[in-house]
Amino acid sequence: MFEPFVSRYQGHLVAGVDEVGRGPLAGAVVTAAVILDPANPIKGLTDSKKLTDKKREALFPEICEKALAWSLGRAEVEEIDRLNIFQATMLAMQRAISGLKIAPEHVLIDGNHCPTLDVSSEAVVKGDLRVDCISAASILAKVVRDREMVLLDQQYPGYGLAGHKGYPTRQHVEALNLLGVTPIHRRSFAPVRNALDIKPINLSLF
Repeated sequence: MFEPFVSRYQGHLVAGVDEVGRGPLAGAVVTAAVILDPANPIKGLTDSKKLTDKKREALFPEICEKALAWSLGRAEVEEIDRLNIFQATMLAMQRAISGLKIAPEHVLIDGNHCPTLDVSSEAVVKGDLRVDCISAASILAKVVRDREMVLLDQQYPGYGLAGHKGYPTRQHVEALNLLGVTPIHRRSFAPVRNALDIKPINLSLF
């Protein structure tokens, strides 16, 4: 169990920021920034990975409706390959924060690194479990990215994207080696680089 987090900032205009999609082999990294309304609390906020799909989908519109402000950011596959996943994630976080309709006075970032910002910030390890505004951000980011992967599964069938959401499962790696690399795969990630050296099997020949 982690101790409750106490920020050095004690005002209300604090934005929580989280990302989803640093580990997958395919797709964008998606971030969200959320400023919650203390007068309009939301029950059930926690790390998005601890929630069922149904619960996340139920909380998504509630967060959007009740939050003082929320915004999404992203970095695309091309940016991930050009910058590296860490720098691309920091960029996506900056984009989410800059998109807020209300400027935060302080920002809490899930993890142990903060992007370069024009406002004070703190990194919070396991923040998605310990801080409600970060939990809310994690839910928004995960719902949005999961929905995208379901759509990409229809565009690029055979990889199982709707199920594993692009993460490097055995099924996904095997599909990469069999079917080849698509435009949504991160070529800077080792399993994808390795698959580029394997000539895909043309199943139409069998």
